[in-house]
Amino acid sequence: MRGRYFRQGLFFAVVRLAAFLIAAALLGIIAFLLANGIGAVSWEFLTAPPADSMTKGGIWPAIVGTFYLTVGAISVALPLGVASAVYLTEYARQGFFIRLIRIGVNCLAGVPSVVFGLFGLGFFVVFLKFGSSILAGSLTLGIMILPTIIGAAEEALKAVPQTFREASLALGVSKWRTISRIVLPSALPGILTGSILGIGRAAGETAPIMFTAAAFFTAALPKSLFDEVMALPYHIYVLATAGTHIEQTRPLQYGTALVLIALVLGIDLVAIVLRGMVRRKKRW
Repeated sequence: MRGRYFRQGLFFAVVRLAAFLIAAALLGIIAFLLANGIGAVSWEFLTAPPADSMTKGGIWPAIVGTFYLTVGAISVALPLGVASAVYLTEYARQGFFIRLIRIGVNCLAGVPSVVFGLFGLGFFVVFLKFGSSILAGSLTLGIMILPTIIGAAEEALKAVPQTFREASLALGVSKWRTISRIVLPSALPGILTGSILGIGRAAGETAPIMFTAAAFFTAALPKSLFDEVMALPYHIYVLATAGTHIEQTRPLQYGTALVLIALVLGIDLVAIVLRGMVRRKKRW
């Protein structure tokens, strides 16, 4: 008995240490970026386009482009992911074919992002002739984060007690109305958690948008879905590797990275607040 308590205490200590190390790593990254990039962040930096071979000016077109691509990706992935999860969990007859689909979804989640970028280039940009555009980039990012949302939505749907479904069906409610009015609202907080993870990945990826949407430089804001845009991840890559004055733009690189993290955290915060509101509404 004493040995079992010791092993349990040791396990909890290891879990706490792992959580602490993760939090410390995140705080360390943020502190490093603050120390090196806060001096570059100003109102002009946030609202002006780049100037003088991107050694001066700001990153406003990149902020707008990142926001458009992220919102476009989640607009594509969330409906498809939730619909797929509903089918796999509520309608599909469990068997070899469904297991094969789930294996495919899990494999898709492990595919490197550069492969998604090449797929987007070949299919959306060349075959469908969307060109390098917001539409092509959003579709590529949406497909990339689709496995994350499907997995999170499936787990959220499975967590809804089966008695909820049985009670609704026993009252004569159709299966679709049971799913849409009872199961999905109950699973919504978990679905939003998956969306948060997808938003973070979509906003920070460079390889997929490099081939499908991102421009090296453009001072103009996009006017349609078929315009290419600047994006914060690709802008950081350009400044750090392909710029004409790499050392001179080092503060701008850190400042852009700091803004990217702030943008991702801001979008995630909105999703977290919505999730909290849904949970409070469910309690009432």
